[in-house]
Amino acid sequence: MPTPYPLPTAAYLHVPFCAHRCGYCDFTVVAGQDQRSDDYLRALERELSSLGQPRPVDTLFVGGGTPTHLPAPWLDRFLRLATHWFPLNAGGEFSVEANPAGLDDDKIACLARHGVNRVSLGVQAFDRQILQTLERDHTGDMVEETVRRLRPHIPNVALDLIFGVPGQTLDLWRETLERAIALHPTHISTYGLTFEKGTRFWARRNRGDLVQTPEELERDMYALALDELPRHGYEHYELSNFARPGFRCRHNETYWAALPYYGFGPGAARYLQGRRETNHRSFTTWVARVLAGQSAVLDVDELAPEDRAREALIVGLRRADGVEQQTFRDLTGFALESVAGPAIARNIAQGLLEWSGPHLRLTRAGKFLADSVIVDCL
Repeated sequence: MPTPYPLPTAAYLHVPFCAHRCGYCDFTVVAGQDQRSDDYLRALERELSSLGQPRPVDTLFVGGGTPTHLPAPWLDRFLRLATHWFPLNAGGEFSVEANPAGLDDDKIACLARHGVNRVSLGVQAFDRQILQTLERDHTGDMVEETVRRLRPHIPNVALDLIFGVPGQTLDLWRETLERAIALHPTHISTYGLTFEKGTRFWARRNRGDLVQTPEELERDMYALALDELPRHGYEHYELSNFARPGFRCRHNETYWAALPYYGFGPGAARYLQGRRETNHRSFTTWVARVLAGQSAVLDVDELAPEDRAREALIVGLRRADGVEQQTFRDLTGFALESVAGPAIARNIAQGLLEWSGPHLRLTRAGKFLADSVIVDCL
């Protein structure tokens, strides 16, 4: 039998505001509507009140959008709200996403004052042309200056990078990694650019305005990150994530361990009692429904026990350590082989999965084909 559902010890809050929606962005974002900050905070307070009482957590993650795009008084109000409903347990991790542009000293002080102890900067690139292609509003020098100003207040600084950008060469990607490493962040994430349906990049590619990076070059870029970042002391602990020892993103590890979590705000998802709920992505709809006393939830997915087990397998395979047999059985009530035995055997035979003691994990070759392996295990 699986273990009883534990109470969530992780919470995610979504702040949708941005100065500009980048062409590749498929997240729930509201650009150029800063005047709606008050509507957002009133609705978020109403939605959070459904908890009934504050819920202490080990990790609290604020994403977006750009949370730090909120004007300082609204940012202060938001953080007071967040920490009231989700007080952080001793030794907890409180992460906030930010862009280098607009993160001034007042906002940094505000974050630190409210207990934020980890900032994830959406750097993406340092090269001027690549930043222009990505429609980013900062420069490489601005990134370095922002990290310098952050460190005295919040030393735990993570950087997000994107590879496979149209026009990006392997040498440019190498320079991006080198400049990121030189800043000594605690954590580096590397994401291959994707063209999501409905984004401007999707439309531009279909028109021929953007040429997608060849698959072989994108593989070489990923391989470079796999080799270079560990060489400089960053542990590759998840497909896209590298961390100094002791600085993994504990909040995201909740997702990869298939554990429950809270989620509030437009487009936010939560996983409670084996049920996944996703809020309305439309900011206007979310605000209207919450303030009218209606449910913010758009989709509810009641997972059958075997489906929950299969999902635990595929998210667990994202981790470098993979999935440990007994932990999996304790969590789900199923043996790995009973959930995806033929797929596991097939991918082991193809050199994409391997056993490392009791852990089933991707091989190096499997990391390049992770999406295919995961689909095969569904």
